[in-house]
Amino acid sequence: MTQRLPRLVHTGQVLVDLVMRVDALPEPGGDVLASSATFEVGGGFNVMAAARRSGMAVVYPGGHGRGRFGDLVRQALVREGVEIAAAPVEDRDTGICVALVDASAERTFASHLGAEAQLERDVLERLNVTADDIVYVSGYSLCDANKRAVLLDWLDTLAPDVRIAFDPGPLVGSIDRAVLRRVAAKLSIWTSNRVEALRYASSESIDDALALIASHLPAHALVIVRDSAAGCRLAHAGRVTQVPGFAVEPVDSNGAGDAHAGVFVASLAAGLSPIDAARRANAAAALAVTRHGPATAPLAAEIDAFIVAPDQRTPASRD
Repeated sequence: MTQRLPRLVHTGQVLVDLVMRVDALPEPGGDVLASSATFEVGGGFNVMAAARRSGMAVVYPGGHGRGRFGDLVRQALVREGVEIAAAPVEDRDTGICVALVDASAERTFASHLGAEAQLERDVLERLNVTADDIVYVSGYSLCDANKRAVLLDWLDTLAPDVRIAFDPGPLVGSIDRAVLRRVAAKLSIWTSNRVEALRYASSESIDDALALIASHLPAHALVIVRDSAAGCRLAHAGRVTQVPGFAVEPVDSNGAGDAHAGVFVASLAAGLSPIDAARRANAAAALAVTRHGPATAPLAAEIDAFIVAPDQRTPASRD
């Protein structure tokens, strides 16, 4: 009998980004001319693409709509080799996110959910998740009442040894605290950026935030918090380790955090230690910010070469 590879089961949302480049955000009620505007498949797709490019099998059980945006989503998932577990939602198209990228490479979002907000219990059940898999949960999924109910009930049925990763996202402050604590109690991996960690902890101290997050998670869980060019902090087994980042010249930060998260979980699934996985994730994020677009995670071979000789890399573009 052929042994199945570990899978990333991404229960979040894949939607379409309208990426617009501006010198600066307009004032409220104002307007600004964008230097470019492109449609890119984004959201949870960025994490899945990053994991696939690092060799991990990936399955997407979430919704995808009928319409121009749903077509773009399916094409992108197939191109990356992601398994699509659910049938299209017939009466809705996939949602969109407007991403404004300013001259500092910072991005600002406004999202409207569509078919990706749908999650079917029977689709999840058919996945037959095992301890070899990593189930990825997005904070965005906890903001929709229907999807939240389906997801939480299904998570309750998983065996205790199934690894669950949680990405709270920028809306972490809007998620019901009881729901967050319910999810936290099941986690093996917390992955977020510094701002999200501080927001969750209602703290201005990253050390205090790490300690609080870790106290809400099972004792064996990993907490990894991205800190831009400084790299990331990894809390595990009562110890906090600063894993240094890589110096690069950023052109677009859109999708860098997703590249980090996808490569981190793929590296863990491949058997790397948490610190080695974090170092590869830092390298992936560094390469991602040198490229335009949301799904800019590098291939595993690119990460290998960059870690060995980070100063000799050639920045690439995926416009």
